[in-house]
Amino acid sequence: MSIEDDVALLERVPTLRLLGREALRVLAIGSEHREFARGDTLFRIGDDADCGYVVQRGAFRVTLEDGSSTETIAGPGTLIGELALIVPMQRPATAISLEFSTVIRIARIMFSRLLESDPAAARRLRDGHRPLTVPVAEAGPRADGTIREKVAHDVGQHRLGR
Repeated sequence: MSIEDDVALLERVPTLRLLGREALRVLAIGSEHREFARGDTLFRIGDDADCGYVVQRGAFRVTLEDGSSTETIAGPGTLIGELALIVPMQRPATAISLEFSTVIRIARIMFSRLLESDPAAARRLRDGHRPLTVPVAEAGPRADGTIREKVAHDVGQHRLGR
């Protein structure tokens, strides 16, 4: 796929769309593509998370292994691991490819540098996510206190230009 195809895919992702086309172009250029055969693991619960993935082709079964057996199917245009773009954490779920699949891997460090170099994009992201940051920061017993504090600080203050 071309850079323009990648930008078009990234524009379909509501969170990323907030950044604007030029910022998405930078992400597309700096990201990497990965392929997965049916049954391959994208990540497992407890893995260190240093990136987010946008499903380009195929599908992944994303399963929370917290006893609830909550499961989601992530297809093309889905951002998996959104919070890992902003805060160091461990994966709260396992993602397994259901068929031959490709993803665009966006590293946290690259995402962070983009926000630092493009304050307008960072403000758009902050403003578009403002309704989401409070519930995440107040997630209660299901969210680790360190993560809640880090998200509240990074998203609400430092990373996004407040």
